Amino acid sequence: MTEKSDAEGGFSAQERAAMKARAAELKAEARRSKSAEKAAAQEAELLAKIEQMPDGDRQMAERVHSIVTTVAPDLAPKLYYGQPGYGRKGKVVVFFRSGQMDKERYSTFGVSALAELDDPSGCWPTSYALIDPTEEAWEQVAEIVRRAAGHEQP
Repeated sequence: MTEKSDAEGGFSAQERAAMKARAAELKAEARRSKSAEKAAAQEAELLAKIEQMPDGDRQMAERVHSIVTTVAPDLAPKLYYGQPGYGRKGKVVVFFRSGQMDKERYSTFGVSALAELDDPSGCWPTSYALIDPTEEAWEQVAEIVRRAAGHEQP
């Protein structure tokens, strides 16, 4: 101790400051732990939902999940209207919708208004139909995810 304890035998100002700092560290650590647990639970729910999808859509959703987690790992997986979505601060940026589960002709890969895709022309697509996409189409999805997440091309 570099400072003497106060007259009543209590802690010095330096000791009290150190205890406050440690308490703040422990609180931050607990918040990070809870946040990590929540993120893991959300991803588990999303993967379980994908597993329940009909053949065809399940494989496309798995591919979208793989692309997003590789190209934009900062986008957190979460269910969005019961379908896979990926976002920041609880707000979805990109998503996949199963056409078969929605009783639609095709599945959809889309972006929300938070996606950073603004085109100077003032017109750009916000969703894409997916029916048995080619490798070229998957590369296009990866590029859309990269741009939507605000990442520069490598």
